[in-house]
Amino acid sequence: MISLIKGVAHTLYHVVIVVLSALIALSLPYTAVFITERFLSLWSLIENEKFFLVCIEICCAISLIMLFNYIGKSWRDRKLAKAAKKAGLLSTPARRNFLSQKRIKRLKEKHGTDKDIMIIGSTGFRTFADPKEDLHELIRKCRKAEIMLLNPFSEGAHVRATSIPDPDITLAHFREQIKKSIQCLKMINDVHKNIRLKLYGDTPLLKLTILGDYIWVQHYHTGLDVKVLPEYVFHHNQNSSGFYSLFYQYFLSRWKQPEIPEYNFDNEELVYKDKTGVILRREKLDNTSSQGIRPDIP
Repeated sequence: MISLIKGVAHTLYHVVIVVLSALIALSLPYTAVFITERFLSLWSLIENEKFFLVCIEICCAISLIMLFNYIGKSWRDRKLAKAAKKAGLLSTPARRNFLSQKRIKRLKEKHGTDKDIMIIGSTGFRTFADPKEDLHELIRKCRKAEIMLLNPFSEGAHVRATSIPDPDITLAHFREQIKKSIQCLKMINDVHKNIRLKLYGDTPLLKLTILGDYIWVQHYHTGLDVKVLPEYVFHHNQNSSGFYSLFYQYFLSRWKQPEIPEYNFDNEELVYKDKTGVILRREKLDNTSSQGIRPDIP
């Protein structure tokens, strides 16, 4: 039914275009005569008036300046667009209005449903744990998910939490958000068994979300909340100079680092493995288990 409606609409669209083209073609002789008569009558009034001639010259000069500036700007924008396309940059969507947020959410749902999801974040709360976020429902529909979050008791978590001047963002609040994210993933994994989680200890650098052939990238700038920073969308293309492969390989290199333990949802412990996958040791996730931790500051 939907395809039939689309076919009829497509046919009507072409019919309307043909009719409009015919009407424009038939009206051209009358339009040309009308414009010519009006122009000649107007010119006969102003051809001997120097003031009007000077005004026309000024208007023409301004119009030419604006035209050439527009052409120059269009040429520069075209060069930038070619460079962005070559790099695989799709867009830098703004999150400041309702319509753009809906568009971003639809794009993520389109390219993430029944696909593999890979995420590097800090707490993960404003990525998938919060019910209002774009990936909250999508992560339940994915084929499998590989996620990396901060170890809440690591030095990196302490540095990141204390570097943001917002008084509402404290180390305790930071750890609580990570805990909620882990619980969210645990509930999903108890049903689908398709979630893998690793907890890294160094200061976060990039926030990556990989959905199929699309990557969302943000930078964790020191002293700034990531939500105020721009988000870039890269897509996979056949061009070897695109940034998609770079960010994808960055995720894989981080994921394969043996010093980053995997979180076991059943036992709620960190599992350390060597490069061959052999388990070296297991540790409980608390403020004494992580390497490079910093004591709690009251």
